[in-house]
Amino acid sequence: MKSNVLNQDVMLPLDRFPVVSSKFYLKQALEEMTRHTFGIACVTDEGGKLLGIFTDGDMRRLTLRQQKPWSALFVDDIMDHSTKNPVTVSPEMPLVEAVKLMEQKHIWDLPVVDADGKLVGLLHLHQAIKHLLGI
Repeated sequence: MKSNVLNQDVMLPLDRFPVVSSKFYLKQALEEMTRHTFGIACVTDEGGKLLGIFTDGDMRRLTLRQQKPWSALFVDDIMDHSTKNPVTVSPEMPLVEAVKLMEQKHIWDLPVVDADGKLVGLLHLHQAIKHLLGI
């Protein structure tokens, strides 16, 4: 197993996963998630700082919790329904540690942020495992 690999060696760059503005509507975030085929959208401010995440699971819970018509939900601000303190990792963290964290938290994706909280990438479990296994 490659224990000296860091998150920055495997993380997806910003253009390979959904990154949406905090000003986006829920519908726009869902469109980005569909376009990139990921179950997560990272929500950032104008400077790229991570403000939260929105996942397929969040949409499922929102649908069950809200008694609004679908069309009304689609015009809600994405931040109304985002997880505002998501689990994140640094680019310099060993990949093995990040995968252990994913296992503990039962999550498939981890936003990678720098020391200032700026989003720099996304660690996706499939890419991490493939890299660790050398496939």
